Amino acid sequence: MIPKLLTVAGSDSSGGAGIEADLKTFQELGTFGFCAITSIVTMDPDNGWSHAVSPISSQLVDEQLKTIYAGAPLDAMKTGMLGDIETITVTRNYIDKFNQKNVVIDPVMACKGTTQALQPENVAKMTELLFPVATIVTPNLIEAGILSGLGELKTVDDMKAAAVKILELGPKNVVIKGGRRLQTEKATDLFYDGETFTLLEGEKFETDFNHGAGCTFAATIAACLGKGKTVKESVLFAKDFVAAAIENGVTINPFIGHAWHGAYNQAEKR
Repeated sequence: MIPKLLTVAGSDSSGGAGIEADLKTFQELGTFGFCAITSIVTMDPDNGWSHAVSPISSQLVDEQLKTIYAGAPLDAMKTGMLGDIETITVTRNYIDKFNQKNVVIDPVMACKGTTQALQPENVAKMTELLFPVATIVTPNLIEAGILSGLGELKTVDDMKAAAVKILELGPKNVVIKGGRRLQTEKATDLFYDGETFTLLEGEKFETDFNHGAGCTFAATIAACLGKGKTVKESVLFAKDFVAAAIENGVTINPFIGHAWHGAYNQAEKR
């Protein structure tokens, strides 16, 4: 049977992040993807590529999830941009109703290239309702600083301290993505399972072709969990999958460089 995966997230009209990144990643990894769209993100080339986020009503999100869960049980799910408190509540209701396992929470707080963050009450609700049912949460360095209350994280020790505090919010595991923001020679992420810290180090690519990398990372973890891998195995594979996507990024528009979701499998050669 082909593993069935769900993403509850925003749609990126440029095709690189959000729902689009998730479904491409699911397909590349041999799983069947479903999506519940929470918002639509657009960029205006006539206005400095400014971002606009148009939310989908929580009722429509509910109707999408009702359709998705009408079929067979799902093997894993991930969340991305959720938008508002009502949508967060709806998402938790379906996790509970269907006893959903392998839940990956990517705590998206802003669009890349913009400072527009979710409202603080939305972050609080996501933390309250989704972290306690999360198999793993996947914040980037900025998000980890906010969630932990530690502010700017500059070192691996800072990341470790933040990971401990984030795990206290309820998830079973956490991986903090240091990426290019962390001032280290290598691209360094940190995985913590409540007992052991594992550093994930790889080549740091001096490139701007990383649009969608965070979404792809979380989607890869979800796909691996849905296929029966352990959390640690899933995170380690996601590191390699996303590294290939960034290294082989593609030019889609003049504003941002897109990671190439098919890079790991050399999809362009099929």
